[in-house]
Amino acid sequence: MLKKLLAHKLRALAFIGLVCLLALVRIFETKLFYDPFLRFFKSEFTGKPLPGFDVARLSFSLFFRYLLNTIISLALIYVAFKEKGLVKFSALLYLIFFLVLMMTFFVIVYGFGTNSTLELFYVRRFLIQPIFVILFIPAFYYQEHVAKK
Repeated sequence: MLKKLLAHKLRALAFIGLVCLLALVRIFETKLFYDPFLRFFKSEFTGKPLPGFDVARLSFSLFFRYLLNTIISLALIYVAFKEKGLVKFSALLYLIFFLVLMMTFFVIVYGFGTNSTLELFYVRRFLIQPIFVILFIPAFYYQEHVAKK
């Protein structure tokens, strides 16, 4: 995949630009998104009560951040592989993962609260960070490589 990217300078620039966009989402997270858990998880949170939050604002903020990361990630997948089928498949996975993660997030918050802060930390991390693209690109590259043999 690296040879393909280097052979196509425009694609390489697009790929780098999209990665920079993901970084910008992270850099401006405090200005773009409502998330009282940012400060909470940067502190020593074990055993502390969860911060207060507005459910509607937090839900919209998590959705918006996940959507931004998803759009940029799908663009990365398209630039890397130029296959609309992979993008559609990835979009479906992103949708399924979002629904499962959001339900899990609120079950942990309302069902377990302070007793499950570590679980909440990791579920939230999957919602706000572009972790799936880090998993998908190598997996799709491997699948492409195996299919050629």
